[in-house]
Amino acid sequence: MNFRLLQTFALSLLIFACSPSPEKQAQELIEKSVEAHQISKKWDKVSNIKFKKWTRLMNESGEIESESDQWVEFRLKPYFEAKLIWTKDSILHVVNFNGSKTSYQMGENSIQNEGFLKAKRTEIDAAYFAFAQPWNLIDEDANLAYEGQKTLEGGKTIESIRVDYGPESDVWWFYFDPVSAQIVANELHAKDHKSLIENLSYDESSGLIFAKERKSYRIDESGEKLYLRAEYLYSDYEVTFE
Repeated sequence: MNFRLLQTFALSLLIFACSPSPEKQAQELIEKSVEAHQISKKWDKVSNIKFKKWTRLMNESGEIESESDQWVEFRLKPYFEAKLIWTKDSILHVVNFNGSKTSYQMGENSIQNEGFLKAKRTEIDAAYFAFAQPWNLIDEDANLAYEGQKTLEGGKTIESIRVDYGPESDVWWFYFDPVSAQIVANELHAKDHKSLIENLSYDESSGLIFAKERKSYRIDESGEKLYLRAEYLYSDYEVTFE
């Protein structure tokens, strides 16, 4: 083999060997984002979080399907607990997860249907998943891969991480600002639809950076927005630290 060619080959092997894997790059970006979302407080010191979540759902024609106001509460220590509270048609609804069991109270009635309670536990998990980014990505049991920079519709440049939760699960992409490392959007590929969820503003009142305003769009195969599906507004944050 030509000596110069051998040198080039050896250098290429060295560069390849020294380059971090896509999983390692993803983990490093998540760690950087965690630091970016912590202004004066640390997530690992949070024991309780309470906030108000307003949601509006729209259909493809732009008509409003529903609006709701919920109080959401998470207790992180010594173990995970959660509570969702809202009023509909003058009736108080409370979903509670006490660390092992889910219960549902609608007015004076306690709902015992196991399928219904399982669906409400899934609702709690989804609420926490949406809220606790990027911290919840650190411990996720999933396949992570850094996919480099890409451009979203509208020309915004982001850094992308693909998160695969398994063959029967939804696939997520998490998009980060390449300068600040804050999470700016998520993309979801579910079995029956694809969505792009954008973070439009943030709340910094607690010493941590949480989402304030988010919008969710249905998108097509190429990532183009089809219509606005949902709007979310998070407010009245109350955070207790150790």
